[in-house]
Amino acid sequence: MEHLQNFINECDRRTEQAKRRLAETQEELSAEVAAKLQRVHELAEQIGKHLAQAEKLGEEGNVEESMRIMEEVEEFKRQKSLAEQEYRNSMPASSYQQQKLRVCEVCSAYLGIHDNDRRLADHFGGKLHLGFIAIREKLKELKAEVNEKRQKGRLERDRDYLREREERSRSDSSRSRRHRSRSSSRHRHRSRSDERRKRSKHRHRSSSRERHRSRDRHSHRRERSRDRKEKKRSRSRERRRSHSTGNEKEENNHEG
Repeated sequence: MEHLQNFINECDRRTEQAKRRLAETQEELSAEVAAKLQRVHELAEQIGKHLAQAEKLGEEGNVEESMRIMEEVEEFKRQKSLAEQEYRNSMPASSYQQQKLRVCEVCSAYLGIHDNDRRLADHFGGKLHLGFIAIREKLKELKAEVNEKRQKGRLERDRDYLREREERSRSDSSRSRRHRSRSSSRHRHRSRSDERRKRSKHRHRSSSRERHRSRDRHSHRRERSRDRKEKKRSRSRERRRSHSTGNEKEENNHEG
């Protein structure tokens, strides 16, 4: 396709160059006169195309269709003659002679406003002109196919993008649910852990209080035991002192 496009681009470039050269040598026409001239060229082109088609049909043996097209050619000739007369009357003779050429938009060949039917038929039915038509039509088909493939590719990419986005959305939703589940699980675990710690602290405090009370009771018992022992020792000392005093008195009595 790129080769065909380059070929057509070169042809169009030559067409524009030819138009510029004609514009340099021909007087500028008013819009009304230019439109009349264009009408003459269009009718001449129709005559040439229909003549070439009629000749081809005659060679193929389709005489009736060829005759029907020749009748259309005669009508085009009549319209062309009237168009030329209007165009000639709309401008001076000198200018009319200068405006006798134009450039074929298909193959960039020069065409004359006064070319006879035979020459027009040879041009529009010729290999060069028909070849350029075939190339342009083929290029148009290829461009349409490329655009269709691009459109399909774009649609497929859009579908893939939407599918990937949906998959990401589902994946994100799944991750979000798992995250919420883990968060809830961690929350429950923290709650249970906090509860266990609270119970442990409570048990620890209870145990500490119990140990403290036990120590208090044990200490109280030791103190009472020490008190009793101290009282016993005190009474024992009292008895010993009392006994010792009694003995001394008794000895003194004996001595007296």
